[in-house]
Amino acid sequence: MNKRVFASPQTTGLLAKRYQLKQLIGKGGMGEVFLADDVLLGGIPVAVKFLSQTFVNHKMQKDFEREASTSAALSQKSLHIVRAYDYGVSEEGKPFYVMEYLNGRSLKDLIPMPLPKFLTLARQICLGLQCAHQGINIDGKIYPLVHRDIKPANILVVPDPILGQLVKILDFGIAKFVNHAASISTNKGFNGTLPYSSPEQLEGVDLDSRSDIYSLGVMMFEMLTGAKPWKPETDLFGAWYKAHHFEVPRAIADVNPQLKIPQQLNDLIMACLAKNASDRPQNMTAILQVLNSLEKSNCPNFPTNLSSRSTPTTPSGSGLPLAVEQSFWQLVWPQDKPIQEIVFPQLLDTAQGTMATLWLMLPKQEIKKRALSRRYNQFIFVTSPHPMLLWVTVLYNQELGPKWLPCYLDMQNPQVHQVVSSLAEHERYPLICFTLEAPHSCANVLSSQIDPTQRQTLKVWLEQSKNLPHSAQPQLSKHLLKQQYKQLQSRILRHLASKSQFVVSS
Repeated sequence: MNKRVFASPQTTGLLAKRYQLKQLIGKGGMGEVFLADDVLLGGIPVAVKFLSQTFVNHKMQKDFEREASTSAALSQKSLHIVRAYDYGVSEEGKPFYVMEYLNGRSLKDLIPMPLPKFLTLARQICLGLQCAHQGINIDGKIYPLVHRDIKPANILVVPDPILGQLVKILDFGIAKFVNHAASISTNKGFNGTLPYSSPEQLEGVDLDSRSDIYSLGVMMFEMLTGAKPWKPETDLFGAWYKAHHFEVPRAIADVNPQLKIPQQLNDLIMACLAKNASDRPQNMTAILQVLNSLEKSNCPNFPTNLSSRSTPTTPSGSGLPLAVEQSFWQLVWPQDKPIQEIVFPQLLDTAQGTMATLWLMLPKQEIKKRALSRRYNQFIFVTSPHPMLLWVTVLYNQELGPKWLPCYLDMQNPQVHQVVSSLAEHERYPLICFTLEAPHSCANVLSSQIDPTQRQTLKVWLEQSKNLPHSAQPQLSKHLLKQQYKQLQSRILRHLASKSQFVVSS
């Protein structure tokens, strides 16, 4: 992310010959955030954050630039950290950076919440913090990062077709690197928000990730109860200093007697609130182990759009028109494809017109066993930095477990547009199974049904991708999709494994 110098923007207007500012959408102590359209990428909405002071000293400008670069680096590693794309300074010295526009709700507006939602959101918050604590590469060395301002106002919850609700951690403005010279100037003295600050943070001493764990404990307590663990007499520094250093946090059961939570979760939150850092969980991995276990036992339900209707069928029945299915049985494995277990999309001309199909090669016995698998599909799309679609199909049976069939589709490829158009138009797509053993012939034809809402979404994404300018960063978009894919896998697998009877999803 290179720093650039541009003409000073007005409240509306064109910034950097690229970002059409539209309206002010947020304002804080140090920054103002504007909604804008990225005209270079076809009008995709973005958020532009300006340092609000009209005169900016050198240190503030450096801190602001560090916030932008930190968010940019971390967001390449975690889906749960707001992405920063660009950074600049106006000719008048007013810094700004451009980040993804997130049309969601602040976590503070969702408090309190039921246990299933808490587990889903808390787990994602921890994943984002884990990424920050693991650090980023600076001059060839990894430096961990401490956020120092974890609170509900800095957590955004965005609707997401895959996860249901997607968490994004905001505002790395006062974050610090551990053991790095860039953080020395901002390391000393108190920085943070009093109700969520750790005892050591109030002392203004060196911090590590366990300070964020304390703040997380305060926030988790509040997410469940709607109240904080302490009720100081005032909101002044002295009152909060006393609470964090000397007062025992209230019991969750005392704050909300009607709230029933697992003892394991209660113990976790209280451990995070320990006065001494050495008495807290020592890293996010330890916290995630508990949350993952609780989510698995308390939240067996998953997003309804992960599956279609379930109806039994015969091993050879694909649900496709007979003439179409019969034509697929005559197909021959392409000579330019390797003889191995792979999957790829292929457009075929059929009696119903051009149809997108999935070709896969598996051992003959596995094809036979997977004939009655449950079938799921899902689509994930990113527009930037490169428009790319992930098309995921899953075959699952109790004996063999899941067979994941992911296809990454470059949405700047005209042939891919035909594939996506077919998926949007047809209720089903065929899975044509070829044997790994010679003569590598078609051994079965299955099909998977696409939810009508997904088909409509595919049409929207297709039109959107046609209006995007050329990009040359497909690997970066593929990396972002892989992050979502990894989370999607674990959720689908838990869902499928929880079923006692397996039938084909039509």
